Parts: sequence; C-alpha cells; structure tokens
Amino acid sequence: MFDPYLWLEAFTSAEALDWVRAHNAASAAVLETDPRYATLYDEAIEVAGAKDRIPAPRFLRGEIYNFWQDEDHLRGLWRKTTLASYRKDDPTWTTVLDIDDLGRKENRSWVFHGANVLMPDARRCLVMLSDGGEDADEAREFDLETGAFVETGFVIPSGKQRIAWEDENHLLIAREWAAGELTASGYPYIVKRLARGQSLSQAQEVFRGEPSDGGYGVSPAVFRDDQGDVLTLFRRPLDTYRHETFVLTPRGVERLGIPDRADVSAVFAGRVLLSPDQAWAVDGETFCAGSLLQLDLGAALSDPERLKPSVIWAPGPREALAGVVGARDKLLMSTLDNVRSRVWVFTAETDGTWTREPLNLPDNLAGGVGSIEANTNRAFVSYSGFLTPPSLLLADVATGKLAPVKTAPTQFDASGHVVEQLEAISSDGTAIPYFLVRPDRPYDGSTPTLLYAYGGFQVSMTPSYAAMTGKLWLERGGAYVLANIRGGGEFGPAWHEAGLTTKRQIIYDDFAAVAEDLIARKITSPRRLGIQGGSNGGLLMGVQMVQRPELWNAVVIQVPLLDMIRIGKIAAGASWQGEYGDVDADPAVMDFWLKISPYHSLKPGTAYPEPFIFTTTKDDRVGPQHARKFAARLEEFGLPFFYYENIEGGHGGSADMTQQAHVTALTMTYLQRKLMD
Repeated sequence: MFDPYLWLEAFTSAEALDWVRAHNAASAAVLETDPRYATLYDEAIEVAGAKDRIPAPRFLRGEIYNFWQDEDHLRGLWRKTTLASYRKDDPTWTTVLDIDDLGRKENRSWVFHGANVLMPDARRCLVMLSDGGEDADEAREFDLETGAFVETGFVIPSGKQRIAWEDENHLLIAREWAAGELTASGYPYIVKRLARGQSLSQAQEVFRGEPSDGGYGVSPAVFRDDQGDVLTLFRRPLDTYRHETFVLTPRGVERLGIPDRADVSAVFAGRVLLSPDQAWAVDGETFCAGSLLQLDLGAALSDPERLKPSVIWAPGPREALAGVVGARDKLLMSTLDNVRSRVWVFTAETDGTWTREPLNLPDNLAGGVGSIEANTNRAFVSYSGFLTPPSLLLADVATGKLAPVKTAPTQFDASGHVVEQLEAISSDGTAIPYFLVRPDRPYDGSTPTLLYAYGGFQVSMTPSYAAMTGKLWLERGGAYVLANIRGGGEFGPAWHEAGLTTKRQIIYDDFAAVAEDLIARKITSPRRLGIQGGSNGGLLMGVQMVQRPELWNAVVIQVPLLDMIRIGKIAAGASWQGEYGDVDADPAVMDFWLKISPYHSLKPGTAYPEPFIFTTTKDDRVGPQHARKFAARLEEFGLPFFYYENIEGGHGGSADMTQQAHVTALTMTYLQRKLMD
C-alpha cells in the first residue's frame, strides 16, 4: 500500500525534524500570540508547582519519602522526613537525590522514573533514570542509608528493561543482551541473573521466551510478604493480554497452571493472590473473571501444574476489582461499584474463608490505597473528587481507624459547578455511564463542554481532582465530561472485551452516544462541544473526528495512534495486537482497520473540525510518526489543523512542569478559541 509520508517515520531525520519545526512555529504563531495564552501558561505553572499540594508519601525505612517538583526543582527532588514532621503543615525535608543537580553535573536531561527498592530492609534501591522522558531507562544502585550511589554497585545501561531484586547481591534482568535480541515490538525476551561484581556479559541466563512473543516482553518479578515468604516468577507474553506464568521452584523454572489471562498480584501470609480475566474451571468449580483468588504458596511451588484455588472476592454485576495490597495481617482491596470507589479490609479466618469491612471513606468520591508501612497494619489512604481536593489519611487497618493527615487547599473556584452521573444509550442498547461537571444553571445548550475518554486496555476512568482543568477550564464557565465507555475496566473484564479487535466500533459508538446525549439534554451543542484524548484515547479522537465530524467543534489528539495499518512497524505498536488485532496476519482485521484507521479514512472536501494534534519526538512507545502523518495528510487535502511536537517528554508528553505548562496553555488556548469565543 503506497504511503507518501513514510519519510516522516524516520523520526529523527533532518528532513522530518525540519517539518516538525515548521509546523510547531506555525501553531505557536497563532496560539502563543492569543491574548489568553500568557495567562493560561502562568496559571498552569502555578497549579503544577503549587507549594501547598499534598506531597505523595511512601513509607521506607521508618520514614516518609516523596518525589517533589516545583518551579525551583523542575526535574525534581527525591526527599525524606519523619512521619511526625510529615504531619506538620511545613515538614522538614532532607534531600535524598536532586535530579536537576544530577542532570547539570552529567550534562544529561534526566527524568526520574522511580526507585526499585530491595525489601524488606529497604537499604538498597535502583534509581531509574530516563533520558528526556522516554520509556527506556538506566538503573543505578543507591544506598538509602548513606544517601549516595554505591561506588561499585550495579549500573545497568539504558534500555527498555525489567529488573527485579532477587537478593542483595543478585538481580534478575530482562533486556537486550546482544544486538537484536528483542521481540518485534522492541521488548526483551531473555532473563539473566546478574551477580554483584559481574559485567553484563557474565550474567547467567535463567529464562527465555521467543523473539516471536507478543505483548510487552518477558518480565521477572519477586514477591515478598511480611512473613518472609518469597515467590519468583517470570511472565512470558503471548500477546497483549495472554501470557504464560513460570515460577522458580527448588527443581528449577516450571510453568504455573493458571489461565493465560490471569495475573499474580501479591504474596500474602503464605498465599499467592491472583485474578483471572477469564472464567477458570478447576475440579468442577468455575471461578468467574475479575475475581480475586488465593493459592497456598507451598503447595503451588511443590506442584505448580495442579492447583487448588479458592475465592477471596467475586464481583457483582456492576463491580470491578481495582487493586489489592497486603498489610501485616490484613488485605486492603479497592473496588469500583458503578464506577464509584470502595476500599475494604479483608481478614482471613481460620477456616480459610474471608470477612470484610469497609473503610469509612466519604461516598461518591474516588478513594484509594497508597503506601503501606512494612510489618505493620498502617497504610495511607486518600480520597478526592472532581470538585473536592485530595485528603490524605493514615489508616490502622486492624481497627479501621482513620486519622486525618493532610487536606489539600482548593486550587480553583468550584462554587459554581455541580457533579452528576448520567447515562447514555449506545447503538446496541447498552447504558453507558458518564460523569458531568457543569455550571449550576439550567440546560440551554450553550455551555462550552470538554468530553474526555480513553476506551481501551481495561483502564478505568474514575473521578479525580483535576486542578489544571478546574483552573483553566471550569473557572471560565466550561463543563467537563468523563465517559466510561467500553474498552475500559470499569465493569470488569467483559466491559473491556466487548470492544477488542474487530469489535472496536462499539467503543466509538459508545463515545458518540455520550455526545448525542449531552446535546439531546441541551447541556451543550455541537458548536460548543470539544473532545480530548491521548494514546489509545488519541486514536479514539481521530476516529471520532473522521466518523462524526458534525458532533464537534474542537478535537484534541494527543500522543496518538492513527495509522492502524502500519502500527506494528512503528515504535512498540506490535505489542498491542491483543487489543487491536494483527493486520498482517488476519484479513478480517486488515479489512476492519482499512475502514476505520483515521489516517486512511480522511477524505478531501470534508468539513472536519480543525484539530489540535500533539505528540513528542522522544515518545518511544507510540512514536510521533502517527501524529505527523495524520497532519501531513490533512495538509495534503488543504484542511486546517494545529500541530505541536514537544522534543522531550516521552509518551507522558513533558519532561518537566514548564513543558507541561506550555502544552497545557497551548491546548486550553485552542479549546477556548474554538468553544468559548
């Protein structure tokens, strides 16, 4: 199939970058000179760098660690304090690692990707550093007791790699060990054990997948609980969602007899916790998809093929498992009930059954479990809502007591808005819930409204305090809509599976149904309705722009997938064939995407809304190629668009808060021009 814009896929070529610079300049010349832009940028910086926001806490070594960014620390400070100090309005912090300073000293654009801490003593960790925000990162051993990099410690060069601590002197690493030892999607399939003092060339292989493996590549994992139980496993992906699970036993590596669509999530009190995304029949009993199950760890390691699972929790018709973590002798589970958060404390009884009690968090807000203190029943929990700033509490999960720790101040005036949960009816009669945050006034069709969704990869969209949207959009009289369309995980695996591969049109119908419902209720009108989404949500935006151009007056397409025919040949696109299908192997998939792929569906002479297309050069996950080619095709047809490509930031879009503020101000200037003028 002829493609006149293949040259834009050479994403760092001089010709392609000249094209990017020219289109960046053209968009900036309009949007940055708009009188609103400077104010929006200043407000975005103020929100992103607010000194009084809650520092996200992590229990480590009896202290509270936090990663913090503001105007003085654009790349961030990793820092620590005591719990007593953290509770104060102005804690006394000790710097652990200054990422800005490290970058200056090494002349590198370092972005902090977190710390992989060796538990339970939590003295050593691997600091993960990315160049400019791309997914690939470098690992360096750091001593939390001395507060310095270990002079002769582990240093693993940059790559798309997965690393697990086996013990203080051994790492399990999946990476590109020799040139080309990657799957078609660019991920590793070989795991080796690296001992302290060894070079990478001396590492010993412990597990191997195949170059033909799909998904995100082989991953090692080591689970530990507070009782000293350890489970080492290896996930070998077959596609995006199916994977074989292998465990390290005294006899060697053996296959664990769980379904291909099941994930081990934790080890707790001698139990292996797992959740299947498909029904699983064992000895005449069927365990439903989306449930939480347990296995006896010792029995599983003795005979990994013949397992005896039992149920901890099974979902109701409108429920979904959101997450589970273990404290000393309690489990904390987060669930969704009609897209509303619940947090439960589970206790194991002597007869193998479980009882549960809810944590008494406010209803109709999004609650979640944060860091848990090792060898205790203390955990941070939080809650927030669209108009409710985050609150942080310290929970004693043994007693259910909740002690307030911090409440963030409001970052925008929410007094004029209300929140509703409504439903639209999709093309097949299914009710699609959505949240509406709107000015408290009668519906008359005149409200500028921004509709957001994701619709893929079993990712659930839940309420949160979006201060940036609140300050730059809601305060100016806009409405915001979050749609819980199929493809997500809001109602468990079936909600996701309803829109896989060639069934994907139903996801796009769901989204259009929400828009039609907003218009039918006279909340807004096509003149005042805009849409926004990124990554898979960027694909959603591209499809909606092409399929239903009459519904929107603004379309924000961020770090998107748009060429669904060459997706497997761009960046990590081959890893998502479980979600989208394989156009090269399945004629039905090819036929479907030839009709739906936004890049291929654009037609000259059509009155599309003028979109704002955003991507980043360093996006090594989706790649900037999709956005570039889509914009070039619009240009070929003489159709208007705005295009901006940030050089840094990776798939996340920005490497620091100034870049984030710039992109946000560009986006909001565009939206206000289109929907509020």
